[in-house]
Amino acid sequence: MKLLFLLPVICAAQHIANLNQLTHGGQNAEAYWSPDGKRLIFQSTREGQECDQIYIMNAADGSDVKMVSTGKGVTTCGYFLGDNKTIVYASTHEGGDACPARPDRSKGYVWAVYPTFDIFLATDAGKILKKLTTAPGYDAEATVNWKTKKIIYTSLASGDLDLWTMHEDGSHKTRITTSEGYDGGAVFSRDGKKIVWRAHHPDTPEKAAKSKELLKENLTAPMKMELFVGNADGSDAKQITNFGCASFAPTFSPDGKKILFSSNKHKCDSSDFELYLINVDGTGLEQVTDYAVFTSFPEFSPDGAKIVFASSYKSTSKYEFNIFTADWKP
Repeated sequence: MKLLFLLPVICAAQHIANLNQLTHGGQNAEAYWSPDGKRLIFQSTREGQECDQIYIMNAADGSDVKMVSTGKGVTTCGYFLGDNKTIVYASTHEGGDACPARPDRSKGYVWAVYPTFDIFLATDAGKILKKLTTAPGYDAEATVNWKTKKIIYTSLASGDLDLWTMHEDGSHKTRITTSEGYDGGAVFSRDGKKIVWRAHHPDTPEKAAKSKELLKENLTAPMKMELFVGNADGSDAKQITNFGCASFAPTFSPDGKKILFSSNKHKCDSSDFELYLINVDGTGLEQVTDYAVFTSFPEFSPDGAKIVFASSYKSTSKYEFNIFTADWKP
């Protein structure tokens, strides 16, 4: 199996056409489709906000932008439920109105895993219906399978950053990964039978100790992550990348046979991320974009005809990220 990782990158066919920029300015990321394909939910720092809040906009042209989170704390990872009327997202607002302190980058490029993050169920108009997680520590990165009505998310409830699943009402919480280190950014295949996620599992005592020290400070280091595919219950997990760089934001193709994801494998340790396509067994790697900037968070539309992603392509200022859609050609 390891020999598969040594295969060269195949020159990609033209998968993307008719690029459409939906946002213009600010920091916009993690846009995901509504079940009817008409809207997108995304996180953004804009309109005087000092950190990310959750918004919904029309997928066709980026119009009718509405904030649907509380405007307090910081948020991440909004996602529609299958009824097209309710959403989930993670927020720190119960821990305070202000944005939490940004991570200390003197420790390198690190992500904050704020302990006040919890996952909330809300209407698409912004009314919170229920707090779905209550365990101490980080709970975030939720995505939903519309067929099985299950949520998969990352939680520190076990004392380590593992993948968990729960029902849409927050019941039947189940830990499905147990490897030491970070497991996150997971999504289901459309039939709900498989999952794909990003992970960093320390392979030496020194790396494990460093990971634990960072976690004590509610931090994780994201620049060495690989992709894994497994069954929906976490069983039969297999690593499908071995680049030694950062690979994340994976999503299944509509037929479940391929993974579209973001990586800096071509320029390791840089902020230059491109989209790649790979078979679920780790073969057939193709580079999809060549923008030479940060490009990530892809997702296929419900009908499979389009993709959405975030990128600093065509940005006019530093740290500007915008949402794009494009036609997808398999």
